[in-house]
Amino acid sequence: MPEADVIRALSALAQETRLRIFRMLVVAGPAGVLPSHMAQALDTTPNALSFHLKELVQAGLADTERDGRNLIYRARFAQMSALLGFLTLHCCEGRPCEVQPVACDHC
Repeated sequence: MPEADVIRALSALAQETRLRIFRMLVVAGPAGVLPSHMAQALDTTPNALSFHLKELVQAGLADTERDGRNLIYRARFAQMSALLGFLTLHCCEGRPCEVQPVACDHC
């Protein structure tokens, strides 16, 4: 993963509301989440939510799909895995690592 993409993704996640949104998308898995459900669960305005979702999409961490009149947002699990891979590429200086990765049903 290019460093510029890593920086963009980490910058997007370095904001409380966006981090909460992204975690919600990850929990939802491939089914995704409607913005109205996110706004209600996060107690935020639709305009603020739209701004934060746009930032996550631009950072490559989320995708959107139109389903009739609704928009469904989903986490981009491949991008999340690439980011985690970048961060752990040289973990423990090549020695066996004590930390085991967490399995993900969506990855």
